[in-house]
Amino acid sequence: MSEEDESEFYWEYSGSASLDLRVFPDSALHSGQRDQHLNPSVVLEPEFLVEWNDGDDRIDFKPFLRLDAQDDERRHGDIRELKYQHIDDGWDLKVGFDKVFWGVTESRHLVDIINQTDAVEDVDGEDKLGQPMVNLGIQNDWGDFNIFAMPYFRERTFPGRKGRLRSSITVDTDSAEYESDMEEFHPDFALRYSTVLGDWDLGLAHFYGTSREPRFVVRSDRNGQPKLVPFYDIINQSSIDVQATFDEWLWKGEGIYRRGQGDDFVAFSGGVEYTFFGIIGDSGDLGLLAEYHYDGRDEDEAPGTVLDDDIFVGARITLNDVEDTDFLAGVIIDRLSHARSFSIEADRRLSDRWTIEAELRITDGLTDKELQYDVRRDDHLQVRLSYYF
Repeated sequence: MSEEDESEFYWEYSGSASLDLRVFPDSALHSGQRDQHLNPSVVLEPEFLVEWNDGDDRIDFKPFLRLDAQDDERRHGDIRELKYQHIDDGWDLKVGFDKVFWGVTESRHLVDIINQTDAVEDVDGEDKLGQPMVNLGIQNDWGDFNIFAMPYFRERTFPGRKGRLRSSITVDTDSAEYESDMEEFHPDFALRYSTVLGDWDLGLAHFYGTSREPRFVVRSDRNGQPKLVPFYDIINQSSIDVQATFDEWLWKGEGIYRRGQGDDFVAFSGGVEYTFFGIIGDSGDLGLLAEYHYDGRDEDEAPGTVLDDDIFVGARITLNDVEDTDFLAGVIIDRLSHARSFSIEADRRLSDRWTIEAELRITDGLTDKELQYDVRRDDHLQVRLSYYF
């Protein structure tokens, strides 16, 4: 809905309400987990917009709320966005909570460092918490330049003791430790330059501040039982992301160089997507994807990572129909252990206001050396029915 009055203020509100259902075929593995095969939850995501000055000034507000039937930590709310934005000739300014995405690859986003991961939402790292910031953007013929100042750090969320998809030792998010004496108030800064050079999209960035990836230290709780405590280091990270489009071919690459977590290290993700346009029916497209992930981080002093020497292959189907039907299926294969992680995602509009999404995640061949070993019984299907208003 929207409305405009005589003072030339324009406002509107919209959003969605969703019913989520996770289905776990296997029983829970760890002590304290609720051994429920069905995990329902409700999600509310309203959006509010006010703008004036012919749209050059605006305020966006996007809160988030989930009510979960099983996990207290997944029963949470967040401010995804609450920002003031001013647009001028050749520059713009944003102040407040915002979400910023960097990245081009499909199965991992190495360079995406501005926002913290909302890890209780899903295991793929796609869901992010709102980040307080001041963002100055400068646009020129030679490219776009963005400066970020972030006065407050958001800690990563983790499933609670009763929840699924958690480690055998629970994470105590209330006892997080920091390298900086300023803790979550240590200021973070980032710079990013992006441009288009013919068929190439190029992004260069540098980040200084508190790492969004925590490593874990083992502490004892009041009963003498072990617990994992997140430890957040101060890091410098330089990054590059490149995407090239040549007809049906899409080449993608992301790379980082990080200092501050043990030995300096580099990591790279890159690959290709080839699309067969119009091969399905009259207008449906089929895309074939392949990517490789390398990560050279210190196993003892840096946060653990699953994708250190892995291959991703997948397929994307876009029907281009009135229902916006999409499918994405893929598998990540560890080159050393041959462990596999399968995923299938699908979404479709049911009407002007209703959509349905489904996501299936399965692991196979995990050994006790794999980071995912603790969730080996947490294969699941998630279905989301959403109403848009």
